Amino acid sequence: MNRTATVRRSLGKAHGAVPTPVPVFDDETPAVANLDPGLLGALRRAAKDAEEDGVAFFVNGGWRSPDYQEQLLREAISKYGSAEEAARWVATPETSAHVSGDAVDIGPADARKWLSERGAEYGLCQIYRNEPWHYELRPDAIHHGCPPMYADPSHDPRMRR
Repeated sequence: MNRTATVRRSLGKAHGAVPTPVPVFDDETPAVANLDPGLLGALRRAAKDAEEDGVAFFVNGGWRSPDYQEQLLREAISKYGSAEEAARWVATPETSAHVSGDAVDIGPADARKWLSERGAEYGLCQIYRNEPWHYELRPDAIHHGCPPMYADPSHDPRMRR
């Protein structure tokens, strides 16, 4: 068993780990149940409409506890060799939209493609060009389209708190 699997198991679902993707309608998994209600509602509306097109949405990541986010950050620093490089992929617990329940990671690829084409209709926007799975709620997108994407989280001013 690798180190990541051990850590995720020890933190478990209660901290927001999603060892196996779960449906967006899963109210028992904290990673889904603890999402911001506005984000969750928009996501579920989009998922219902996507089902009509034969596309199913699954949550690969959602709400996370600060402890779990910190663990993911430490793992990224180890993997990428520096805090600066890790910041392109993983935010600190203080700045993570996952910790606040304001971000969700969606799969599989056909769900991400559907959201990239229609997500703005629900206020769901991809925020980072390097993370096609990461979506956040931007209600203004319903009328104005999604804002331009950041290259990666290290370019997002919210990450510089």
